[in-house]
Amino acid sequence: MIKTIGYTILLGTFAIQGIAKPPITKGETDPVLLDLDPYMITALRGDATSWKDIPPGRFGSEGGIVELMEEPAFEALVDKHDLKLFNGPMLGVVTPTSARIWIRTAGPATFQVVVGDYISEPVTTTAESDFTGIATLEGLESFTEYRYSVILDGEQIEDESFRFKTYPEPGMAESYTIAFGACARYVPKNEGIWRRMAGTKPMAYLGLGDNVYIDATERRDVQRLHYYRRMLREEYREFIAQTAMYAIWDDHDIGENDCAGGPGLEKAWKLLNLNVFKQNWNNPFYSHDPQTPGVWHSFTMGDVEFFMLDGRFYRTDTKDKTDTTKTMLGAEQKQWLLDSLKQSTAKFKVLCSGTMWHDLADKGGADSWAGRRFRSERDEIFDLINDEAINGVVLLSGDRHRTELWKTERPRGYPLYEFLSAKVTNEHTHDVRKQAEWSYNEGNFWGELDFDFSKPDPLLTLNAINQDGELVGSSSFTLSELSH
Repeated sequence: MIKTIGYTILLGTFAIQGIAKPPITKGETDPVLLDLDPYMITALRGDATSWKDIPPGRFGSEGGIVELMEEPAFEALVDKHDLKLFNGPMLGVVTPTSARIWIRTAGPATFQVVVGDYISEPVTTTAESDFTGIATLEGLESFTEYRYSVILDGEQIEDESFRFKTYPEPGMAESYTIAFGACARYVPKNEGIWRRMAGTKPMAYLGLGDNVYIDATERRDVQRLHYYRRMLREEYREFIAQTAMYAIWDDHDIGENDCAGGPGLEKAWKLLNLNVFKQNWNNPFYSHDPQTPGVWHSFTMGDVEFFMLDGRFYRTDTKDKTDTTKTMLGAEQKQWLLDSLKQSTAKFKVLCSGTMWHDLADKGGADSWAGRRFRSERDEIFDLINDEAINGVVLLSGDRHRTELWKTERPRGYPLYEFLSAKVTNEHTHDVRKQAEWSYNEGNFWGELDFDFSKPDPLLTLNAINQDGELVGSSSFTLSELSH
């Protein structure tokens, strides 16, 4: 029996993979993208319809905005829509006293960011950086709202969305919200969810992979295309200007479906794709050690520490018969995580993964932590939580196109709760799971973590919110319930 699910053809238990989802253009209403999207797709991907054997773009596999800006017709479109600030600004790396602002310009330029009387140091964008740059704002007050503007080659650019709030200091008896999601293919008719999400004013957004759907491991031009078009969309542009963004990748934004990097850096595409990823996000760091690059990182917001894990760059490559490893993270990242958990002084620790943690993950765990190659590594992390009596651990995950709460009982500790949310804009849906505490898959949605430290026993509430702003799932836990 042969049945088709999405774009993967399943024959019994075997899967034929590697087909690239073409960009969706149907239903586009954004005036910028109506003009620029067809041009960029043709130039960087060859066409908008190929699922397999994507035709070459005009500039070869490494092309991008540098080459686009050399074409008078594209430059005319940029001028028509006043896109000298081509992508961004994107807020990131917020602390109680500082923040960073990322932008991409249409050609080489110099910019600064202004907050009140403070002006950042000048930043120059170049072809080598894909015309991106990051400005740092310092000397700010904790848990305070600010507005900012961008000075680009002497021209001051302002917008209602250019605002943010600095993080609280540890120990502050405050409440704050973080949003997260995964599986956010660019779908024009579903992009309004970013404006709905922005209206809830989360302090940060965690992108847990498949943040764009690229499906082209060897094509940096196609990778850049998908970032350009998403960041040109008005609702998303507004969202990232006011919400601190943190991102890891999963299979569809590192390469193709179920992609795995394997050990070391021998695969030529790994560092090349990492460079594109780094050019398009504003993370605090990319791996704790330059000798073992990747996209994992961590950050603290008040009394919460987030650990964003890279489950693809060093994941065991099951298609490579010479790969004898059994790891999701790679040895270096795993040790960093174990050490960081032991050293963390945060009341809540949130472990963020692009794939599911629970034993009952889809596909028999083949592409998740429950898989036979990865389960022991997962259990090593879980055992450390018990052995070191680490309190306040919560799990987040993506990948499956639904939202739900899972509970993993631990014989020597408190239950570990996993909040999955992975259908921000995607159309394709996975079936709900009756074994979960609750499960939902209709429409689009995101996950929300509400932390309330004003109570003697701090409270964490996990909310699933749909594209209409409706609550479709919710659970709450006090810190004492998540403690040894």
